[in-house]
Amino acid sequence: MLHLLCVIHVYSQLRSFDDIFPGLNANIRAAAFGDSGYVKSGKKGGVPDLICTGRQAALDQKILNSIPEKNPGFLVESITVVPVKQGGVSLLDVYNALGNIRGLKGRLYSSHTKNREVPLFEDATRIAGEKQLSAIPDPAPSLTLPSSETVYIKLKDANFGNSYYRGEISLFGNGLRYYMSNFKSLSYLLIPVIKEGNFTAQLYIEPIREGVLIYSIAGANVSDFVASKIHMDSAISKRLAVIVSWAADGISN
Repeated sequence: MLHLLCVIHVYSQLRSFDDIFPGLNANIRAAAFGDSGYVKSGKKGGVPDLICTGRQAALDQKILNSIPEKNPGFLVESITVVPVKQGGVSLLDVYNALGNIRGLKGRLYSSHTKNREVPLFEDATRIAGEKQLSAIPDPAPSLTLPSSETVYIKLKDANFGNSYYRGEISLFGNGLRYYMSNFKSLSYLLIPVIKEGNFTAQLYIEPIREGVLIYSIAGANVSDFVASKIHMDSAISKRLAVIVSWAADGISN
């Protein structure tokens, strides 16, 4: 009985989706609860419907503004609600799900050039640091939730080859923030196309009454020449979608 009362108490403290996004357009709300979530992308100045730039949201301004304030040339935003099993999900569960870096390996995206689904990240490993690129194993699930942590990741990207990211995980408000940026340039056919620090992505994850909210946003700055050769909206959207699906699957399992 005591356990049940504790669960009821914790549940009553959770915010609802509508608490966080009051008055949200019904179509956007429905998409957020759908299989693929709500996604909006575009070039700088051409995405007026982004939550972070237009509507009211009960999220910390750092969550909303940390990517847009970099003034990226291309921006993608998404909202996904992950259904969870009875009993709910804790922030410790979320943290442990994000620790499974190898789970990014082999996740598929639809390739227009190959006309089929192919792995976006052919390999995914945790590495020791920015100066020590040797692979290290993912840790065992933690029994405690740290207030912050920095991880380093190597992804063998289907388009950009070996790519390197720094991930910063921190408790933030009612949820967990996962902020990623590339600490080496991303290259296409050996030509650098996204310079160091010019691709950034953020996931904000919060257990809510309806499941687990994942609010995510990513941006990139590239030269006009690169933008004329690569469909950057699609490139960023696919990578953010794969990262979100990795987090969502880890949370729901």
